[in-house]
Amino acid sequence: MRHRVAGRHLGRDTAHRLALYRNLVTELLRHERITTTEAKAKEIRPLAEKMITLGKRGDLHARRQALAFIYDPKVVRKLFSDIAPRMKDRNGGYLRITKLERRLGDGAPMAAIELVDLAPPAERPHRRPARPQSASTRRAAAQAASPAPAAQQPTPAEGPADDTNSAASESDAPAAPETAPEETKE
Repeated sequence: MRHRVAGRHLGRDTAHRLALYRNLVTELLRHERITTTEAKAKEIRPLAEKMITLGKRGDLHARRQALAFIYDPKVVRKLFSDIAPRMKDRNGGYLRITKLERRLGDGAPMAAIELVDLAPPAERPHRRPARPQSASTRRAAAQAASPAPAAQQPTPAEGPADDTNSAASESDAPAAPETAPEETKE
């Protein structure tokens, strides 16, 4: 039984798990929004919020503590000069976790974690399952998509060779708009 055992192991040993958390927090502060699994997002939230609190403190000791955790010094610079001043009036709750649709490969629950003052992303299209098509619908779609044979259409350089054949070929061919570009040119 897992009584009094806090946190998630995420199938990794301690060093690997802590390196994963540091990487995720670094990328979250760099891009201000990342998409990851729901469990990882819930695990890194308190760590990232602690880094933002260090940025709000702004003294040398806080900067050194942030440098000890965040891998990239440029991200620490951004944290102290850009992110922390934006959060100066907020007492905690700097991050938002939004659940997304499940991952296609393994069905893992996904989530986006982002700073709360980040502008909402552009509306992304939602995935819809494909409807099964009947055989007649597939044939009709294939016929509509296939171009007319080149032998029936006279090329502009040659012109119509015979008036009777061109009239017959025009009545047999499906009506196509005049502005459509030709598929094959010889």
